[in-house]
Parts: sequence; C-alpha cells; structure tokens
Amino acid sequence: MKTITSTYYGATNTRGSRVVARDEDGHRAVVRWESDLSDTANHDEAARALCARMKWSGHDLVRGATKRGYVYVFNSPAERVTL
Repeated sequence: MKTITSTYYGATNTRGSRVVARDEDGHRAVVRWESDLSDTANHDEAARALCARMKWSGHDLVRGATKRGYVYVFNSPAERVTL
C-alpha cells in the first residue's frame, strides 16, 4: 500500500510558499501555495499532483492530519479495518 505525506513550506527569499507531497519511495511533487484555496485543498492538490506524476489513477484517497501536514492512503475496500 502506498502512503503520501504532504508538508507546507513557507516562503523564502528565493521561493514562494509551497506544499510538497512525497511517497515512501522518495518520489515527490511540489505545488505552489494558492492563497484562494483552503489549507486542506492545497495539500490535496499536492497529493493529486504526485498521483498524476506517478500515473496512479482510479483510486480514491483518504486524508488524515498530522502535526506536520497530512497523510493520504488509497481507499481499498479489501484493506478496510472495521472498528
């Protein structure tokens, strides 16, 4: 199962604010922070960008929050855990 983590990075002297999405294999996608979008929408865009880059399609992502950003996993009924 793949997981994606997304992290916000504030602006520097040379780069604007951005969100970086990474998988556990080191692949990543960087998207510019869009001030007209919500916090979660910006992170969602980064996760979508990574999925597009890796050609992962046909799956729904489930988002969860952490101290540093968000974590996404693919929603697979076969791997669902009922509490």
